[in-house]
Amino acid sequence: MEKEEKRIVFLKGKKMILRPLRKDTDLEAALRWVNDGEVTQYLSRYLPMSFAEESEWFDNLSKRRDDMPLAIENKEGIFIGIVGLHNINWKDRTTGHGIFIGEKDYWEKGCGTDVEMTLLDYAFNKLNLRKIRSEVLGFNKRSLNFHLKCGYKIIGIRRKELFKNGRYCDLVMLEVFKKDWLMLWKKYQNKD
Repeated sequence: MEKEEKRIVFLKGKKMILRPLRKDTDLEAALRWVNDGEVTQYLSRYLPMSFAEESEWFDNLSKRRDDMPLAIENKEGIFIGIVGLHNINWKDRTTGHGIFIGEKDYWEKGCGTDVEMTLLDYAFNKLNLRKIRSEVLGFNKRSLNFHLKCGYKIIGIRRKELFKNGRYCDLVMLEVFKKDWLMLWKKYQNKD
């Protein structure tokens, strides 16, 4: 019980918790994930990441005023991934978005949808952003499906844009506006 009281919770979803990243507790897992080919096949990353590079990335988080990366934890406090808003444009009220769940035991369990709906609620209703953009590799059906489930619309495809797994693949561009997301949010809140 005492551990629960001291736990940092920035945003709380139905299944997941979002909190600021912590280098002392999160660096090792993040380094493992960004060097795991099964995880990075769905990311634009393709080169190995050294401890020094990942450590420097964590050190520079506080300097990035237009980025908001967050740790994803399950309700028991297990760190399972990273989500974020990137290149926030405060004037136009738009931002990019990225997510990855590094712990494969949590793939295809609705965790991404919960994280996404929780983050969109914060982006739209607390930060007053009006549009969120995302990109998904064309063969990453799991990510594409959860984005669509959360209200994103496909706005274009960059054909054969990135070289992954020995071939060129499409990059699907998506976006969601607050007005299109609100009805889904109301339904999501009322689901068990």
